[in-house]
Amino acid sequence: MKRNWPLLVSLLLCAFVSNAFAQAQYPAKPIRFILPFPPGGGTDTLGRMIAQKLGETLGQQVVADNRPGGGANLGAEIAAKSPPDGYTIFMGNVAHTINVSLYPKLNYDLVKDFAPVSILASTPNILVVHPSLPVKSVKELIALTKARPGQLDFASAGSGSSSHLAGELFNSMGGVKLTHIPYKGGGPAVIALISGQVPVGFATTPSVMPHVTSGRVRGLAVTGDRRLPLAPDLPTISEAGITGYEASTWYGLLVPAGTPGDIINRLHGTTVKILGLDDLKKRLESSGFQGIGSTPQEYAAYTSSEIAKWAKVIKAAGIRAD
Repeated sequence: MKRNWPLLVSLLLCAFVSNAFAQAQYPAKPIRFILPFPPGGGTDTLGRMIAQKLGETLGQQVVADNRPGGGANLGAEIAAKSPPDGYTIFMGNVAHTINVSLYPKLNYDLVKDFAPVSILASTPNILVVHPSLPVKSVKELIALTKARPGQLDFASAGSGSSSHLAGELFNSMGGVKLTHIPYKGGGPAVIALISGQVPVGFATTPSVMPHVTSGRVRGLAVTGDRRLPLAPDLPTISEAGITGYEASTWYGLLVPAGTPGDIINRLHGTTVKILGLDDLKKRLESSGFQGIGSTPQEYAAYTSSEIAKWAKVIKAAGIRAD
């Protein structure tokens, strides 16, 4: 069979030019932003803030699409299997680095199936105690726990949640034994703390900060690597006695692996730009978030370090998915 090489080359050239033109015009239609948690939580709150600003800056609507389920794995699986054309973006967070070790089998690979764009923001948990517990600092809590090993409980949003892992990391690095009491979500865990059912907890900033302010629970420290603007008097756990401790809930922007580099660059540049806007900074801080912005390379390295960190905690504590 004789090939028509000039025609074939011409068709390939046209396809290349057409694809390059489409990428240059990106985005030419609305973008789906998959959020792997239900409405109302931290992922949803942050995701909708980012979606609004991305849409305004890119000139196309960015539509938040909540896909909860499977401990945040359902949304990740959907995103991983979406076309790598820039029209599906995904909100990853610390839960996905935990899930790598928590679940024996996942239908996606966090490292191979996604391309990082930027770390968006983080929010620490707050180490709180019921006012009836006679401690006012991390050092006093450690001392009391060592005096009563296994007798003090801590509440979390569920087995394998970031609040659970924050407590297990505290146990490991602090040389103590707080007993884990899982609840079905952050809300019930905070209610248990307020009522005194459980004396200690590692609760998300948005859910517990009003109760710290009102005095219904006592804040001892934040789990992040820096103090929280909403509560500047609360030290980090690292400052307060466990050097090197850090267990923030963080959020990042990902796209399916294979997404063209110039589209990733466009999304990255736009993301960093909006995170620097004063109005978004204020909205983030008022909700308990700390805006970050990173390079794709920094995000990739951070993902690897988080997977390794939580794998050690999960193994040491013998944690299994519910």
